[in-house]
Amino acid sequence: MEWSGEGLIIGVRRHGESAVIVEAMVPGRGRCLGLIRGGRSPKQAASLQLGNSAQLVWRARLEDHLGTFVAEVTRMRAAELMADRQKLYLIQLLADHLRLLPERDPHDELLAVSIALIDGDWTKLSAEPGLRSNSRSLGAELARFEMFLLEELGFGLDLQSCAVTGVQDNLTFVSPKSGRAVSTEAAEPYRDRLLRLPQFLVDDVPASLADIGDAFALTGHFLDRHIWTPRQSRPPETRDWLIRHLAGTE
Repeated sequence: MEWSGEGLIIGVRRHGESAVIVEAMVPGRGRCLGLIRGGRSPKQAASLQLGNSAQLVWRARLEDHLGTFVAEVTRMRAAELMADRQKLYLIQLLADHLRLLPERDPHDELLAVSIALIDGDWTKLSAEPGLRSNSRSLGAELARFEMFLLEELGFGLDLQSCAVTGVQDNLTFVSPKSGRAVSTEAAEPYRDRLLRLPQFLVDDVPASLADIGDAFALTGHFLDRHIWTPRQSRPPETRDWLIRHLAGTE
């Protein structure tokens, strides 16, 4: 078995004395792993870094085997990322999120959004031309990414209509149990038990710093409920710092 493709490196771990196992997101193939012999050599190690893109050739005797990678880096981002704490934490968080996906299950749109976030290419994502490069814009797009991740994992929220009345307007809260939207009027008796729904998650409107904080509280609740707790794992530490930084509380 053999295939080739350009992948985003989302994980590297040691294997034996000189090899590494590289984890990459590859268009059309999803999250793939492969052994690189000699990957811990100074020359290879400098290239096989989180956030770099590489042209990969995967080979194995059978399709369900681990297989080996031959990698040629096509985009070196690691040095730039390490020089910027926000970018470094961003790629670490995105990699942690992408590793939640099933192995070899394509999620090309999620991969494309990840690369746009890493490269700061807001023109593909943001509807706020004046906020292409600032933290508020990045916070909004990262929250949208987490919403998309939940959907791709099969736990998407239903934000089209009110769970109580069925109306499609003035949806401002989300039920923490069902993941369905609730209108302002229907939420009134229960609002202290509901999660706030920032409008930028459902409409093409700017996000305030408070909105970004509410959005991360929303996505974090459902990521924990459906993914982290069932898998007996904890939220990535980089996520807390990014939330404080992007929501303007640090």
